Amino acid sequence: MPGFRFPRKFRLCRRRDFERVFEQRTSVADQWLIVYGCKNNLDYSRLGISVPRKLGKATVRNRVKRYIRESFRLKRPDLPAGIDLVVIPRSGEGFKLGDLQRSLVTLVQRLARRLNECPSQKSEQE
Repeated sequence: MPGFRFPRKFRLCRRRDFERVFEQRTSVADQWLIVYGCKNNLDYSRLGISVPRKLGKATVRNRVKRYIRESFRLKRPDLPAGIDLVVIPRSGEGFKLGDLQRSLVTLVQRLARRLNECPSQKSEQE
């Protein structure tokens, strides 16, 4: 299944990439997730995860990160391309992988529509 891997090129790793996404201030949210995003001028989307400490201990935060990564990995073909995403979970308890997958797909599609509505993106600077 080579199409479902999660190689490094699909991840946001640098601080400046996270800062660029947060500078755009384009976000969507639901009961499970907050998703920030900006265009990246690539043929694929990239994922960054920010889990606040208020969610719980390290084991809870790591489980949440694994669920979000797995949701992105499995649903990547259904997601719009060319967007850098930073996902912030709202809760550390009470959700299942299926909930996150549905939430992620819905939110990223809404975010993509919102980004396409705004022609003045700062992503052209880089």
